[in-house]
Amino acid sequence: MHLWQKSWKQLFILGLVPLTVLFGTWQSWIWWNRAISAPIQTVNPGATANNSVKWLQIQIPPGTASQQIGRNLEKAGLIRSQLAWNVWARYLEWKNPQGSFQAGTYELSPTQPLSAIAQKIWQGEVVQNSYTIPEGWSLRQMAAHFEERKFFLAKDFLAAASQIDRGQFSWLPADLPYLEGFLYPDTYKIARGSITPQDVIKQMLSRFEQVALPLYQKEQKKTPLNLKQWVTLASIVEKEAVVGSERPLIAGVFFSRLQKGMRLESDPTVEYALGIRQTADQPLTFAQVKTVSPYNTYLNPGLPPGPIASPGLASLKATLAPEKTDYLFFVARYDGTHVFSRTLQEHEAAVTKIRKQRSGL
Repeated sequence: MHLWQKSWKQLFILGLVPLTVLFGTWQSWIWWNRAISAPIQTVNPGATANNSVKWLQIQIPPGTASQQIGRNLEKAGLIRSQLAWNVWARYLEWKNPQGSFQAGTYELSPTQPLSAIAQKIWQGEVVQNSYTIPEGWSLRQMAAHFEERKFFLAKDFLAAASQIDRGQFSWLPADLPYLEGFLYPDTYKIARGSITPQDVIKQMLSRFEQVALPLYQKEQKKTPLNLKQWVTLASIVEKEAVVGSERPLIAGVFFSRLQKGMRLESDPTVEYALGIRQTADQPLTFAQVKTVSPYNTYLNPGLPPGPIASPGLASLKATLAPEKTDYLFFVARYDGTHVFSRTLQEHEAAVTKIRKQRSGL
């Protein structure tokens, strides 16, 4: 072989090696970029999200290894390569050694790239349920709501609400038989999956601790009421008041009656005792008002044994700062407002007038 032929062959081989390496690198980059950044499914721009995007719920039990998560995602058709998942998982672990993939239920789509899916699970962006507890709801109303939403059975919630966790919530009154009044009314989000009564109770007690308890602790030297009495009276104000501006005045009437040794004579306490709800067309009967119960404030002096509902922030504030008033009575107009009176004679005249107006006389 001539020298120039050997030289040409050597040059060819020397040039082929880097080209091969370059080609391999380029192919690897294409594979990697496709596996990590390109979703399996693309969204049709002309279609709506409801009929074009497939969402899957993936459950990741506690303690699941990252490799197993990758296998499950690949099997579900959410990622292209478990190998790419494993490499990306190592990158996330290197980037944040304190982090990890979080257990829970996730809603994922093949329209999401592997990197986005991994980030979602790494940050624990689990599917959540929301639930709203309105101001003035009782434990029985909450229990029925949760059962209707298929969270859990009403009886299980009521049983859990009779368990007082003073280990975590040491501020709860010592003589509290159950958690009526202390489950703060609000809108909550909770991870979807196996939701227990204890989960939602813990959420609502924690919210009371964050929102209501500091309010009382700040003002408790200005009120004669202890924590349980405060929530109890606020729950009655909550059930009586409809118009927000009347709350401090209604609270003031009740304070005046308590100071004079008068019974509160609040209809909502009778309704609570009987488990009923009166209406304008079906008010409480005389027999119902005379029904014996520790919650019946027509028969018993002072406050009932505990709250009758979960009061909202406005009623809690009004009970800490009741309006000073000479009024001792009030009656509903059935438009949300009340007629307030100083004497029993004035009160009876107001009741008669309202009844005549309702009957059209």
